[in-house]
Amino acid sequence: MPELDLSAFTEDNDGSPRLRAYVARPSGEGPWPGVVLAHEAYGVDAEMRRHADRLAELGYLTIVPDLYSEGGLMRCIVRVMRALSVGHGRAFTDIAAGREWLLEQPECTGRIGVVGFCMGGGFAIATAPRFDAAAPHYGVTPYDVREAVRGACPTVASYGARDKMVPGGAVKLRAALDEAGVVNDVKEYPNAGHSFMNVAPNGPRSLQLVLRAFGVKRDPESAADAWRRLDAFFTEHLGGGRG
Repeated sequence: MPELDLSAFTEDNDGSPRLRAYVARPSGEGPWPGVVLAHEAYGVDAEMRRHADRLAELGYLTIVPDLYSEGGLMRCIVRVMRALSVGHGRAFTDIAAGREWLLEQPECTGRIGVVGFCMGGGFAIATAPRFDAAAPHYGVTPYDVREAVRGACPTVASYGARDKMVPGGAVKLRAALDEAGVVNDVKEYPNAGHSFMNVAPNGPRSLQLVLRAFGVKRDPESAADAWRRLDAFFTEHLGGGRG
């Protein structure tokens, strides 16, 4: 992964480990709306880079902060998940640093969305009040989701009915957004499972059977519609993009 260093954009630049990031730029000339992509639990892997590249193809300057910059997946995942559960911590600072980096770029319009997948989908929900549009995909809903979405930006979300990792996630998120009066498009796909937007399996090979038992399965048809909805929603609420 290209090691763009975002350390200067963190709230506390005190010599802590550098914050790495992957950047995907649209072709042609900007300015473009920006997107911060919050990655799945497996880190900034080939699937997350593929999603970032697709967002760039749609016309969004996209940055993927590596939430495991401090020490890799095995060392950081517990800390990052703890931050998501309590609503603060370095992972939130790292996502904010991605947003600040985009705001500093002359090729960014200043309109910025947040997109997340799985664990990152949870962060997309939790950080939505700080962005102009949000797109969590099969995101873990915060414990107090109603409080989390208070003041949230317009949100487009996609879940799979066969997802056993976040069962009922679409219903919980839609109810909370409606109650908070947040413009939203939350859809549950009947034939989709967890991580249905990935092109190829990711994560440790030794866990693939277990993951399939929990409903992890790609679904190209549902994924295509989810991308279409995201593109239309972000074009409306961020402006620019390919549309």
